Amino acid sequence: MIEALYINKTPIMIEKKYYKTKAYCKVKFTVEAEAKKVELFGLNNEWKKGIALVKKKDGSFAVEMNIDKGTQHEFKYLVDKKTWLNDEQADAQAANVFGTTNSVVVI
Repeated sequence: MIEALYINKTPIMIEKKYYKTKAYCKVKFTVEAEAKKVELFGLNNEWKKGIALVKKKDGSFAVEMNIDKGTQHEFKYLVDKKTWLNDEQADAQAANVFGTTNSVVVI
């Protein structure tokens, strides 16, 4: 499944690859942004330390992760340590304690 979204001309995409014989799903998070750094926060309830997305030759940022099947995780992207982005094409959105929302990926 490939889902793409443009937020202020910033495309955001989640790709999921399921394996019949594995207890996890490979998930690729991609953000195209004119930025120096993009981080992913919230997976496994980790909000203090982000996961850095790697900048690709085409200028996009991406990271692949194995996520256990049967789980769901709230997350947000942080661009250049100042702009929080949600993925509106995520499986769901969940209210947070700051009065905004987090994206939710369901595996």
